[in-house]
Amino acid sequence: MSQDHETGRVPLTATRAISVFGISVVGFMTANLVPVMIVALTGEPGFSDTEAGTLMTGSLLACALTCLLTSKWASRNGRYLIARAGLVLTAAGFGAAAFIPSAPVVIAGVLVGGLGAGGAVSAGGAALGALRNPDRASGISGFTNRAIVSVLLFVIPVLGAGMGSAFGLLAGLALAALFTTSWLPDRPSTKTIAPVSQPRKTTSPTAALAGFGLLACFALWALSEDSLWAVAATMGAEQAQLDETGMGLVLSLSTLGGLIASGLVGMAGRRLGRTIPLAVALLAGAALKMLSGLVSDPGWYMAVIIAWNTFYMLAFIYIVAIAAALDAAGRWSAPVLGVYLVGSSFAPFFGTFVSSSAGYDVLGYVLAGMTVVLMVPLLLISRVSVRTEKASANNPSPDINQAAIA
Repeated sequence: MSQDHETGRVPLTATRAISVFGISVVGFMTANLVPVMIVALTGEPGFSDTEAGTLMTGSLLACALTCLLTSKWASRNGRYLIARAGLVLTAAGFGAAAFIPSAPVVIAGVLVGGLGAGGAVSAGGAALGALRNPDRASGISGFTNRAIVSVLLFVIPVLGAGMGSAFGLLAGLALAALFTTSWLPDRPSTKTIAPVSQPRKTTSPTAALAGFGLLACFALWALSEDSLWAVAATMGAEQAQLDETGMGLVLSLSTLGGLIASGLVGMAGRRLGRTIPLAVALLAGAALKMLSGLVSDPGWYMAVIIAWNTFYMLAFIYIVAIAAALDAAGRWSAPVLGVYLVGSSFAPFFGTFVSSSAGYDVLGYVLAGMTVVLMVPLLLISRVSVRTEKASANNPSPDINQAAIA
């Protein structure tokens, strides 16, 4: 597998890219397609807006729970089984929801599909940690996600936002990804990292503390980011008099901004560093979130939301890269998207509650403040990830050096 002798990480090849990024994207696609899935559920199945939203929240929470429960297994020897089982459940659940017009079947199918998607997320996330250059790998992963989402968000309305298009296309993608699971990179082998006669240094307490801190911060950051996204349309209409056409343009250009941001990170890899770009993205995001609650001109509002989405994607990529860099086996990159979904699941309630009770300006200040506060531990954790990655590559363990001398 051409593993590094010291770290066990493998280079990114075409087959590994298709498998790792494809499976991750399919697993996370439920969160990306929530708006069109809600529209589909309120159509032929006849669910109300509240019922459809509640069902999709349940699906997202099921995805997050499965991801967190299987992440430890995925970071060890179970990623292949978890990926296959997850993709099968995703295809079966969403396929049933798409083509069997019965309310109980739709409800069960959407929830089962969410459970399966969580397995795909954890398996793909764990495999991401096995790739060299976590910054580049995370950038390419983000670019792939945005590109596929852009295509689906264009195709589904063209086909008609019904159950067959919204849920059936995702079921088909899950089946296609199922055939790529054997290409997933395995967890690093201890034999490739050091000879058997040399004891290998285990994960340091600092790295473990950084990993748990990262998961907690990522969930809270997801809450702050997706709270703004949840009210972006209503805020644009009420505060900036933005019509549906303008909001559609905002969504399209926001996706383009995310594509550009993730593409730049994918091409730059380590050359930009990790901590400084993350600091810039978080600070810019905080400022733009504050401005979003203040601007009343439609043009300025569009510019603020598009710029915020671009910096959001940059920060997202670097936080995932931190998780991958902290452990090559995927101990932290496996659950990182799961905790994001946990925070994201509560964002619509939080965003609408604060904005309706205190106003959009207060919401902007609250979300900006959350980002600034979270920036401090995230930057410290980023520095730990850089040191951990370098230490793993240089293999500085005194125990190993003494064993070599002996």
